[in-house]
Amino acid sequence: MLWSWLGAVIGIGICGYLSSKYFEPRDLTLIIGSFGASAVLVYGAIKSPLAQPRNLIGGHIISGLVGVACYQLFGDVIWMAAALGVSLAIVAMLATKTVHPPGGATALIAVIGGKKIHDLGFLYAFLPAGAGALILLVVALLVNNISKNRRYPEYWL
Repeated sequence: MLWSWLGAVIGIGICGYLSSKYFEPRDLTLIIGSFGASAVLVYGAIKSPLAQPRNLIGGHIISGLVGVACYQLFGDVIWMAAALGVSLAIVAMLATKTVHPPGGATALIAVIGGKKIHDLGFLYAFLPAGAGALILLVVALLVNNISKNRRYPEYWL
């Protein structure tokens, strides 16, 4: 429990700090709600296939791209863009073997996230989704391997 807490407080803390200090003053963000669920996986369920680096990074980026595309194509009907964004993100993650459940939320946020998120366009998939996931991964690599009883990742690809 201590290592899970430590990883989450550091990983989410870094994303939040960098977001508020450097990104938000530039109308960007480095933190999205789906990172909370990613933190549970990469710090609390480190042996899960869903928590491995390929899934973490790929799931967020792919889902972000799908969510943005669905918003841009169907954003005038939000419920349709949301349903297609999440469902097609699931299909894309399954097809690429990058299933990461928080990716569904990343796709949904691309649709319902508001003007600030919408203004990012496809950049959203890389900043905040990809960059934030990368920060969570770096912290997971450091914190999860401090203890002799923990090893992360189980595999890379």
